[in-house]
Amino acid sequence: MTEPQAHLLVVDDDERIRGLLQKFLIRSGFLVTVARDAAQARRLLAGLDFDMIVLDVMMPGEDGIALTRDLRARLSVPILLLTAKGEAVNRIEGLEAGADDYLVKPFEPKELLLRINAILRRVPAVKPQAPGPKVLHLGEVRYDMERGELWRGTEPVRLTATEAQLMRIFATRPGEAVSRERLVGDLGPTEETGDKAQERAVDVQITRLRRKIEVDPKQPRYLQTVRGAGYMLQPD
Repeated sequence: MTEPQAHLLVVDDDERIRGLLQKFLIRSGFLVTVARDAAQARRLLAGLDFDMIVLDVMMPGEDGIALTRDLRARLSVPILLLTAKGEAVNRIEGLEAGADDYLVKPFEPKELLLRINAILRRVPAVKPQAPGPKVLHLGEVRYDMERGELWRGTEPVRLTATEAQLMRIFATRPGEAVSRERLVGDLGPTEETGDKAQERAVDVQITRLRRKIEVDPKQPRYLQTVRGAGYMLQPD
């Protein structure tokens, strides 16, 4: 493992594979953000820095090869391609597009881990020369991840300690549903007793936070409720 934790962006249109990769890599000690397609990956890359991209080749719309070629023209972040195509011509195409490595599906999770660590060892300090602030945009509101600050235009938005902690939790998992149970665990114990009471306390905090983020808190655009899964921050 590398220290500090490397932040990986996993891009795959298959929800099941995306979830399995995320869980495995988190258990392996990485910070992991996921995207369902090239468009969502671009939005995340516009506001966040990643140590590496694990990218599926076969995706609807813009495929992994095209995205790799475009990203390589302006970013030096390492890219590992995943694909069901194992022919030499496909591997060459991926490497010529700028990928650092190429892994054919199906693969053993341990091999993926070895490939990722090998790439990170070769490029331990690949970062943009002049990294900007890590900022998530939520309409007229923006959240500075490094400072933990919420702004509306030029005016700071005051957050309570709990609201600030919620924003930190959601900002590390944009586009990912976070369950009430997980939020209760991450926020720590409250004055409420019992699991249901603590989950209701989380709901109250979400309602308050929406008032500071959303144009219409009753119809949230950015801090969404995901039925049966929890809450999700969906930045622009």
